[in-house]
Amino acid sequence: MRVLLVSGASGIGRSIASAVVDRGGEVILAGRQRDSLDAAVSELGPGASAVTIDLGDELSITQAAAEIGPVDHIVSLAADHANGPITELDPGAIRKAFDAKVIGPILLAKHFSPQLREGGSFLFFSGVAAWRPAPGLSVMVTTNGAVAFLVEALAVELAPTRVNALSPGIVDSGAWDSMGSGKDTLFADTARTNPVRRVGQPSDIAAAALSLLTNTFVTGVTLHVDGGGRLA
Repeated sequence: MRVLLVSGASGIGRSIASAVVDRGGEVILAGRQRDSLDAAVSELGPGASAVTIDLGDELSITQAAAEIGPVDHIVSLAADHANGPITELDPGAIRKAFDAKVIGPILLAKHFSPQLREGGSFLFFSGVAAWRPAPGLSVMVTTNGAVAFLVEALAVELAPTRVNALSPGIVDSGAWDSMGSGKDTLFADTARTNPVRRVGQPSDIAAAALSLLTNTFVTGVTLHVDGGGRLA
């Protein structure tokens, strides 16, 4: 299994990369920051390599497709947040958010679908925010929600290539560490209200991602791996 993993150098993406390598597969880490990619490749070992891709730059995607060649699966976890009150949002930040979650995945499908091997698939990441709107998160809600509709459209257009989405909930991936003590409060509140009574771990998401990549009878779905967080 040869997997291109966009924005997979840390957190959830790194867990997916490790899972692929542990199964004897090959992972190609992609992103804008080559230093962090190379560091991750060094730790993952001979089953990993890196390529530079900026989802806001179609030329970089074209060049990467030519460099990489045939692959089995494309996974994109890319996100670029534009959070804040709607009256204060910057148009440039909004466009970057859509580049990461919507336009970028469309361009990945455009340039990589011709070179996916038989049985291959795309897996794009949505997020629980799309099903739990909150003030200040309008762009995040919209971009994550768009992913769910995008995979349905692409599953039909690119058939028999499979296209799916994965929507994580609150996961202890390192993304919340900058909150300081606020992280503990968030996690405690999440564990109290989630039906499963805990926050997620990167391994939870990696296991779900591998399932979507390998189950050849699943396409056009958004798998919610959020501990029931969207229901709370």
